[in-house]
Amino acid sequence: MRMSRYFLPVLKEDPAEAAIVSHRLMLRAGMIKQSSAGIYSWLPMGYKVLRKIEDIVHEEQAKAGHMPMLMPTIQSADLWRESGRYDDYGEEMLRIKDRHDRDMLFTPTAEELITDIFRSHVSSYKDLPLTLYQIQWKFRDERRPRFGVMRGREFYMKDGYNFDLTKEDALHAYNRHLVSYLRTYERMGLQAIPMRADSGPIGGDDTHEFLVLAETGESEVFYDSAVTDLTFGDREIDFDDVAQCQSIMEEFTTKYARTDETHDEALFNEVPEERRRTARGIEVGQIFYFGTKYSDAMNAKVQGPDGKPVAVHMGSHGIGVSRLLGAIIEASHDDKGIIWPEGVTPYHVGIVNLKQGDEEADTACESLYKEFTAAGLEPLYDDRKERAGGKFATMDLIGLPWRITVGPRGLKNGVVELTSRKTGESTEMTPAEAVARVKDIYAGA
Repeated sequence: MRMSRYFLPVLKEDPAEAAIVSHRLMLRAGMIKQSSAGIYSWLPMGYKVLRKIEDIVHEEQAKAGHMPMLMPTIQSADLWRESGRYDDYGEEMLRIKDRHDRDMLFTPTAEELITDIFRSHVSSYKDLPLTLYQIQWKFRDERRPRFGVMRGREFYMKDGYNFDLTKEDALHAYNRHLVSYLRTYERMGLQAIPMRADSGPIGGDDTHEFLVLAETGESEVFYDSAVTDLTFGDREIDFDDVAQCQSIMEEFTTKYARTDETHDEALFNEVPEERRRTARGIEVGQIFYFGTKYSDAMNAKVQGPDGKPVAVHMGSHGIGVSRLLGAIIEASHDDKGIIWPEGVTPYHVGIVNLKQGDEEADTACESLYKEFTAAGLEPLYDDRKERAGGKFATMDLIGLPWRITVGPRGLKNGVVELTSRKTGESTEMTPAEAVARVKDIYAGA
């Protein structure tokens, strides 16, 4: 993409309404624009990162054997009355009526709808286990929407639902999701800590939240610092292997890590004092096992091996896709702007032409642009007739991991400058070496 043709409405000043880093930088970098309180338009740069995050979620769900689908954003209130949640959910649910005066709602979650789909089409235990998921817009009418996409009213979310014959099978689905989520977050450059949490209006006794540590987090968290030493790495996983998933789950959840809602001071005091930590955390996902809560209420049963009807065991699993974008920025930025991890960067490399209109510089930049494109990478070429300082400021603000600077002086010596946004380190090399270096980085990312 060429900057001269790109819609990137960057702001030079910090917006007054932005109270946290991610909100401020997303507005300044031209990623979003507020439509109304807690509701945003996603501009090209923000939308591009949103899709990168979504793609990673889809890829990891596929590896775990889960099937994508899509449900509507508007649901009938009748299903929610059947489950008993229509009146219990609270004012966060946006209740509406259609032209025929029928009660409808803008979906905050989809346990009822997916259970109705299941009971309409699955009748035998032979069709289990089954896990379906979607990535869809949700709406919760927050009393005080704030912090940009971190606590908006409309948000983009992956919600998945497992159906199993027994509690044992459903708990394997729970462990499988925990492992899948750990892989997902690490690919985005995040360390998300699974913490024992409260189930809230979803229900159930078994639930873990995944939190990213950040000063602006909405939750107070208590944890053993040893959990921050754990990484998923490149280990191979067989998601059908019950023992392996259970082992990894226990590795990441046996050390103390809880939100303020489930904090147990006595248990926390058993952690060695030098490892006790308190901090703020941003929730980026949650998994639940709630047994037969919905299948009992909505008569979602299958014929068991003995021929008798059995209520299926269920769980749900959510990842805040749009919220993740804000969490990544909260975890990865400096005073100049965003620092995108390579797994979710909107463009792989920025090309800065220090003297637009200079024949040699223009030719070198065009060559770099074509070589990266041919290699399957996405360059962002700043071909604007703008001063060098302005170009550098824009590149630092939008946070691409790598920048190649091209100017007449360097080209006289046959070199360009490759700069890491994360470290600020620059290295002079030939254009061919710069292309090869960037290709190698993303080949191993």
